[in-house]
Amino acid sequence: MTKSETVPTGAGDARITWCAAGKPRTVLAVSHGAGGGIEARDLQALAAALPGQGVTVALVEQPWRVAGKKVAPAPKTLDTGWRGLWPALAAPGLPVIAGGRSAGARVACRTGHELGASAVLALSFPLHPPGRPERSRADELLGTGLPTLVVQGGNDPFGRPDEFPAGDHALVEVPYGDHGFAVPKRAPVTQEETLDAIVRAVSAWITSLK
Repeated sequence: MTKSETVPTGAGDARITWCAAGKPRTVLAVSHGAGGGIEARDLQALAAALPGQGVTVALVEQPWRVAGKKVAPAPKTLDTGWRGLWPALAAPGLPVIAGGRSAGARVACRTGHELGASAVLALSFPLHPPGRPERSRADELLGTGLPTLVVQGGNDPFGRPDEFPAGDHALVEVPYGDHGFAVPKRAPVTQEETLDAIVRAVSAWITSLK
């Protein structure tokens, strides 16, 4: 079952699209990046597969996206929007995994602990701007204080898996994937196989959480 609700926040109205499990045991709340919306291939793959495994997926659209703006606001404003919609995410009374892709992953990392998330899922975490490894955002990832999974494309210009520092987080590499987990046509894996691998990795990690 899929339904949408609008949630007022201090940064404007956000929107949650609920992809409900029949007998949910947890909620996975995931938001988009600064350059796209919840139509991202990885978010859609998770929303299609996980409800059948007892995980309700909440696809979160930040206020700037709901308002039709082209450019994401500053991180502080993104955090304000996420904090404002958290009560709606927690309303089902289930453990909530805070997650997102790219900028959305950064928000989840920065706010997960204070909001009472059970864990953090970071899809395509932007470790640094492309070509600027000296501008590392590793402190956000290393400071979650929660079980954290990073799913990272092997060819992500925002940070390849081998660039990530050691820490308490788990890291799954998506071979040949770019920042959007797209794989070249010449790669020995298909796009569908790549998305299936992402879903399997996230599902196994969620199952491991106690």
